Amino acid sequence: MTDATPRPPLVAVIGAGPAGLMAAEVLASAGVAVEVFDAMPSVGRKFLLAGVGGMNITHSEPYPAFVARYAERQHTLDPLLQDFDATALRAWIHGLGIDTFVGTSGRVFPTDMKAAPLLRAWLKRLREAGVVIHNRHRWQGWNSDASLRITCPEGERRVQPSAVVLALGGGSWARLGSDGAWVPWLQAQAVDISPLRPSNCGFEVNAWSELLVSKYAGAPVKNIALSVPGAAPRKGEFILTAQGVEGSLVYAWSAPLRAALERDGSARLLLDLLPDKPVDKIAQALARPRGSRSMARHLHGQLGLDGVKAGLLRELTDAATFSDMPRLAQAIKALPITLLRTRPLDEAISSAGGVRFEALDAGLMLKAMPGVFCAGEMLDWEAPTGGYLLTACFASGVRAGRGVLAWLGRPVE
Repeated sequence: MTDATPRPPLVAVIGAGPAGLMAAEVLASAGVAVEVFDAMPSVGRKFLLAGVGGMNITHSEPYPAFVARYAERQHTLDPLLQDFDATALRAWIHGLGIDTFVGTSGRVFPTDMKAAPLLRAWLKRLREAGVVIHNRHRWQGWNSDASLRITCPEGERRVQPSAVVLALGGGSWARLGSDGAWVPWLQAQAVDISPLRPSNCGFEVNAWSELLVSKYAGAPVKNIALSVPGAAPRKGEFILTAQGVEGSLVYAWSAPLRAALERDGSARLLLDLLPDKPVDKIAQALARPRGSRSMARHLHGQLGLDGVKAGLLRELTDAATFSDMPRLAQAIKALPITLLRTRPLDEAISSAGGVRFEALDAGLMLKAMPGVFCAGEMLDWEAPTGGYLLTACFASGVRAGRGVLAWLGRPVE
């Protein structure tokens, strides 16, 4: 009698984001049968949403500066990025028939700025290579016989592959599939995991005044600089929210701000409202007679401070500082914003924490679970926005795929 039970895939990839699909490509290119399981109705949902405002795929800055963006994990990620860096990623994209260009900030984008054409071309190539993708198939951990427990619209499947690549994402944007549900399943297998925390996230203050919120919540604060104590300021912009602050320049400081919150219970962000004007010039301008003009008009006339900038200056200085021009000049250059908490993890662009690299071998295989590999954002690293997140996800997918090949005794390029 013929056994009608489907033959299990040789390698199962759990998660169809950039890391999982890249691992699948490496494996399929080596002639290995691969099946990809993803809980969402379609693949690459977070990848597609990240590309809505322009698909920033990587960054063109020199490699030493590039790898330094990964902070305390730069030395761990360096071997992965050396194997598949920004240049290799661009070449891979070009191989899909998608051109790229470098923007004025050094960020790299597909020529049409969109993620969807890139993903469509990639999926076509994967399917032509024999990769089978199962949507609406949610991994639920392991059964007692060590097979994978996967639920799908038809019920529950047991899958027992020769190797597994877990590429499940972190804990942000749960509606797109990155919900962190995998954490307790791996912890139950004695895998060392750092708690998932928000990264590239907004922060909350104690409370803005009703006046500031009613007039300026949602307003961009442009042409400013932000810093944390002891660090050089960075220019850019951020958004004033009803609860606090968010936006690209805030995200750039999220790691040290979060560390200060965890250590001290609060964090301080220093706002320079006029980064191109030295404090002595500001003090001279403020010292000019204002006659019958209000202080608001004086600030506008002498320094061009108005709108949300003037609102923040008034909000974050006391009456004594506001009436003392030398002190006010100092405040304009270093206005302290006290932050009390991050915004929720699910709102963050990415997450910090995850499977510690110390729990993995050089091929990203779990030391506690031979034959199980991890890749992507579920690993314990973080990076700023600007293409760094995606580049490391792709590179870790390449490394995990090659790690599986080595585990299976297949040739590795």
